[in-house]
Amino acid sequence: MSDNEKKRAERNRTITLDDSERNKYGARLVKLTAKAKPEEIIDRTINQDLFDAIDYLPDGFVDLLFVDPPYNLTKTFNGKTFNQMNNQQYIDWLDAWFSRIIRILKPHSTVYICGDWRSSHAIFEVASKYLNVINRITWEREKGRGALANWKNASEDIWHCTKSGDYKFYVDRVKVKRKVIAPYRTEEGKPKDWDDGSDGKFRLTHPSNLWTDLTVPFWSMPENTDHPTQKPEKLLAKIILASSDANDVVFDPFSGAGTTSVVAKKLNRRYVAVEIDEAYCCLTEKRLELADRDTAIQGYSEGVFWDRNAKL
Repeated sequence: MSDNEKKRAERNRTITLDDSERNKYGARLVKLTAKAKPEEIIDRTINQDLFDAIDYLPDGFVDLLFVDPPYNLTKTFNGKTFNQMNNQQYIDWLDAWFSRIIRILKPHSTVYICGDWRSSHAIFEVASKYLNVINRITWEREKGRGALANWKNASEDIWHCTKSGDYKFYVDRVKVKRKVIAPYRTEEGKPKDWDDGSDGKFRLTHPSNLWTDLTVPFWSMPENTDHPTQKPEKLLAKIILASSDANDVVFDPFSGAGTTSVVAKKLNRRYVAVEIDEAYCCLTEKRLELADRDTAIQGYSEGVFWDRNAKL
């Protein structure tokens, strides 16, 4: 039984494809066979192995690079399996494409690279050869199975890197609105460092490198797909708002089901995606079409990020 033929609950909102949609969206995909100009690939999805496409990408056209590569574990993506390597092999695999992708970055660009506890040190080793590593974000991935003989694996890392010392970061765009547990007041009875509004008692806080306000997409969320490692739209919104401006180009070389492109579009950025799997590319195109009608990002509204479950 295929993904689209699975019997789903009545309220399941997972985005799927039928055969007519595969044909429709498949016709929009790009394959590179010669050096491309930026205008030929911006706001497009490239259906190709990154190693085959990388040398055809233009020089210096990317403002923000978001990389979510296969982690160093054996994982199957729609029938294609990435096999776990030893540490040095994984470092060599990362370096084989990362060393070739640096040339597509603008001088003041920003790079975010995802990993887990197994792959994170290898990512740092490779990234630090070519970029300034300025922080490591750890986010709570509160979905997953427990373990009887180990701690439950419920976190992932994102390395924050820059091409130079001159880079974009807009802290006021990514503040988190949290419920106030202890609402202190001044002697005059006014709220102290928090707001008492119609929606409750909240405080706007500066974002840290520990993110606990994200929800991994699941079946009742309208952004959900059958991709096994889909990132939340809210996660990409934080990164894109913090490190880019309107009309900047956001590039994702392991695009999966297209969350980076979709959020970039919703936030008025340009995008380019590379993804080897045609079905995921078609899902990306469908999600981009849906974004024309609905620009909402769950957990982000009124210009702020809300704490998990504070406002859905």
